[in-house]
Amino acid sequence: MGHWSLLVLVVVIAALAFDFTNGFHDTANAMATSVATGALPPRIAVAISGALNLVGAFLSTEVAKTISGGIVNDTLVTPWMIFAGLVGAIVWNLLTWLFGLPSSSSHALFGGLIGAVWVGAGVKGVHFTEVTEKILIPAVASPIVAGVVAMVATYLAYVITRRGREREVTRGFRFGQVASASLVSLAHGTNDAQKTMGVITLTLISAGILSHGSGPPWWVVLMAGLAIALGTYAGGWRIIRTMGKGLTDIQSPQGFAAETASTTVILASSHLGFALSTTQVCSGGILGAGIGRRLAEVRWGVAGRMALAWIFTLPAAAVVGGVSAAVAKQGTAGIVVICLVAVAVAVAIYTLSRRNPVTAGNVNDQPTAPVVAPTAA
Repeated sequence: MGHWSLLVLVVVIAALAFDFTNGFHDTANAMATSVATGALPPRIAVAISGALNLVGAFLSTEVAKTISGGIVNDTLVTPWMIFAGLVGAIVWNLLTWLFGLPSSSSHALFGGLIGAVWVGAGVKGVHFTEVTEKILIPAVASPIVAGVVAMVATYLAYVITRRGREREVTRGFRFGQVASASLVSLAHGTNDAQKTMGVITLTLISAGILSHGSGPPWWVVLMAGLAIALGTYAGGWRIIRTMGKGLTDIQSPQGFAAETASTTVILASSHLGFALSTTQVCSGGILGAGIGRRLAEVRWGVAGRMALAWIFTLPAAAVVGGVSAAVAKQGTAGIVVICLVAVAVAVAIYTLSRRNPVTAGNVNDQPTAPVVAPTAA
């Protein structure tokens, strides 16, 4: 059996830091439409989402097993490779958050790990068949499925309620949104929190603390759930604004349809062990809801920028992860250098974000594109 070392501890802390960024990066997935339509006040929305993310983390571990023993060869992975991959994921999450782009935290993590393991262990360290089946195919299919379901559901919602009083219809769907948004948060916990569980479990396996093929211990589940819940409560208002106001003008029936469609797709994928991007699913649902309402304006320019971010997420994070791995490979000094550079980048991004802050008080203002001030860009 292996033992805990300072490096293993650093990797676990980095994994929880990524989980925190995942939380505030993906809060918009569950609550953007409810905040945009006024179904929930912003602060209450993120509090509910955070609590349900924590609950969802305990409902399944299938996705965690896909991460810890699926996309990479756990017999060749070392803790410093995992650390380098996490750095790639965290940097990409912070950069896309700065510009208010709802890119995939999941694909940032996968890309960072793939790049780091490829540099550290060679091509044989990555299971490309699993990457294709469990990541790339769901990445293409899931937002399309969610979009089509949301489009049909939105159309039917307006047809069924066309004779009702607008005020009563809106109030009824707002109540429905509270339930549907809560289900998205619960589903998000069953999928995204598990990715950090899988990374920590992979670290413990690579250090010999757990045997190959092990699932996440209970304390790993708890820590990952708490980290993503705290990150969710932090808000991620820049991305909530883009998804709630940037893609289309959401009304309550559309919000309910988008959230319900997204929940169905996410829960089904969690059951099957597909580590898909909840961001892409929820964005697809919102676009579908926009198309499903007659005369609704869909801002295809914003959608196009989001799609470009999706395309570049995995390779960009892989490049950062690979470069980080090449430096970390030099030993303790390399790891220290990576830590210092990562902290400096994070501080710089946060400083730029303060030039044009987005808060719970102004989150429903119409966004510009990009959200960050031109001087900061």
